[in-house]
Amino acid sequence: MPHEHSYTIEEVAQLLKVSKLTIYDLVKKGDLPVFRVGRQMRVDRTDLQLYIQKSKSGATTTASTTSTIPSTNKKVIISGQDLALDLLGKYIEKKQSNKVLRSHEGSFNGVMGLYNGESDIASLHLYDGDTGDYNTPYLKKIFVSHSYILINLISRQAGFYVKKGNPMQIQSMDDFKTKTLKLMNREKGSGARTFLDEQLRIHHISPSSIEGYNEEEMSHIDVASAVANGNADIGIGIEKISKLIDVDFIPLVRERYDIVLLKTPENQLLLETVKEILNSPDFQAEVVALGDYDVSQMGQVIYETL
Repeated sequence: MPHEHSYTIEEVAQLLKVSKLTIYDLVKKGDLPVFRVGRQMRVDRTDLQLYIQKSKSGATTTASTTSTIPSTNKKVIISGQDLALDLLGKYIEKKQSNKVLRSHEGSFNGVMGLYNGESDIASLHLYDGDTGDYNTPYLKKIFVSHSYILINLISRQAGFYVKKGNPMQIQSMDDFKTKTLKLMNREKGSGARTFLDEQLRIHHISPSSIEGYNEEEMSHIDVASAVANGNADIGIGIEKISKLIDVDFIPLVRERYDIVLLKTPENQLLLETVKEILNSPDFQAEVVALGDYDVSQMGQVIYETL
């Protein structure tokens, strides 16, 4: 079909004087048929004219010009533990009127939940020791048959929790070689556990040589509390929690904390909504106010499949 006889989503939005999100909602509900040219959705001119005629006759509700998108009555599930995700959920509810549910899975389990259709947005901070990169190397292996987009949410400091005053003078991974340290670990599949395991591999340190390696907690707060209570000498986590629990923090890396969404026609509205939220000065300001977050890359597309 010649392009002059069809319109892009953006062109339709301009013609109807509404937002692109409103058009995506019409497409999702089946009110406005589309076809694809490569990655781009297009609307046939005849279908657009029919939609306008139906709207005039009252058969179809006229596209809303309000900033709130009509609800699809679909629950949106976000996996991950960071507070910024709770804030993102609040903004999605306000923008789309969808109910947002939170799943507090670790990075790997959250990604697998997304793969299996059990969630809509998965957060992850999975460090790859061979490249020094976060997240992308893992997703390229997991989502071989899926189309997806990886977007930065925040960056934050990750490192060691140690006892107040750092009495054992812990500074780096090499201290596992020269000192007898009792570790409180995170659960398998969490971003913190992945970072630790990759660092142990890079530094040629056997996990079996570390006391407490098999002892696991399910959150940064629990790990920091174990160190503060004297149940461990060292744990891995993020800086923000050290401000809440009576421990010191030894920074090791600035990690990139991203979110991933599948690219499907059903997800297009949610994807556009998330992009709009992440690039909103109001949302970014609220995240900064939480403390210890870098939002300089927020909303940046880190990787996207065709």
